[in-house]
Amino acid sequence: MPPSPHHPAQDERDPKTDGRNAEPTAGLIDSQSVRTADTVPAGTRGFDAGKKVKGRKRFIVTDTLGLLLAVHVVAANIQDRDGAKRSLLWTRLDHPGVQKIWADQGFAGRFVEWSRTILGRELEIVRKGPDQRGFQVQPKGWAVERTFSWLTAHRRLARDYETSPARSETMIRWAMIGIMVRRLTRGRLATRPGRRLLLRDVP
Repeated sequence: MPPSPHHPAQDERDPKTDGRNAEPTAGLIDSQSVRTADTVPAGTRGFDAGKKVKGRKRFIVTDTLGLLLAVHVVAANIQDRDGAKRSLLWTRLDHPGVQKIWADQGFAGRFVEWSRTILGRELEIVRKGPDQRGFQVQPKGWAVERTFSWLTAHRRLARDYETSPARSETMIRWAMIGIMVRRLTRGRLATRPGRRLLLRDVP
């Protein structure tokens, strides 16, 4: 099965294998609201009115391959433009080569100016087409959305069970380490197994 034009097979590899520099020069930011377990303290969770989710919100910054650069976890009632500041600041400090970051419309407004004046980084808002109806893959945003799907495939991250947001961030980094190690040790493109015949025991 040929790779999708929006999900090229090369993006499954690490930067060096893909012919890129180890240090990224561009990134993407997005947020994900997730429900929390009953054991999570009430003071560290909130209600996301837009997503109709009571829990916490995860902010991640990735490179253009979808590899994690920064993560920050807050209560779900925090607005995107407020909760994203710390993750962008950490990206600025840990990955100074990242000069441009793409984000969806939830980050538009004063946050763009804050990124430019305080961090000296360009934040470009990827907007939907005027005639778009329903869900469509965005030219830039799909890579960070795919990273969220990688992370939530881990059972521990399908819901937030941690008593502190800092521990939630650690669990996300831990999961991403596992993802990156598998890609580095694989050393080749990802392949899907073919169709397998169902064999029955013959008496």
